[in-house]
Amino acid sequence: MLLAALVTVGVLVACRSEPPRPVVPVPWPGGVTRPQPWQWQLSGPLDVTVDADVFLLDPVRTTAAETTELRARGRRLICLVSAGSFTAGEVDEARFPAAVRGRGGAPGGGTWLDVRQWDVLEPVLADRLRLCRGKRFEAVAFTAVDGYAHRSGFPLDFDAQLRFNRRLAVLARSLALSPGLVNNVGQVAALAPDFDFAVNEECVRLRQCDRLLPFTEAGKPVLHVEYAGSTADFCVTTVGYGFASMRKQRKLDAWRAPCAY
Repeated sequence: MLLAALVTVGVLVACRSEPPRPVVPVPWPGGVTRPQPWQWQLSGPLDVTVDADVFLLDPVRTTAAETTELRARGRRLICLVSAGSFTAGEVDEARFPAAVRGRGGAPGGGTWLDVRQWDVLEPVLADRLRLCRGKRFEAVAFTAVDGYAHRSGFPLDFDAQLRFNRRLAVLARSLALSPGLVNNVGQVAALAPDFDFAVNEECVRLRQCDRLLPFTEAGKPVLHVEYAGSTADFCVTTVGYGFASMRKQRKLDAWRAPCAY
């Protein structure tokens, strides 16, 4: 009887001490074997009628009514979240203390953040992701995740950035969002196992497309956009790599010229 009691107590203690397991989403986009036509819109009135399977959107300016309509149309939704920067005027700007604010020049005119200070940044980033979940996004594409390669105002190195980016992927999964990597081709080889998809700007112009192959070789989507040149020219290269490619204007309004697959 004493042995049985001790076993019971041990089981109860183990149950209490074991942390809750996070909800892990099905890897995005889940079983798709061909590039999916996609849309990236950050400005202008949202066109929900665009013939695209996937929409990459700003979770703040996109309304719940718009995401609901897109979901009703069978579209898959990705929210764009700046993980390593903030922009003046954002609702959570005051949550970033001076100690984590660096130089300007981040994507979208933002200010770089000190990504080494995870304890400070994690609560704010988690709330940004909860906004995505509240509006029924399924995945998140993290931008401003290559501060180590820029004049961020901090002595960031490759390893510090890698550690931060991997933490982002874990945080996204804990909130039931599939994580995606925006640009940062310098760390693709190391991060492809941690992220479910990649978003890339201008790999043709920059001659970097081959560096994104760790994603496609693992069966993971690469959503690619060029801002110049003819689709007749660059689609030959990128479709051959297995990318979902299109031409966009830099203001990222509703206009798009997708490659044919």
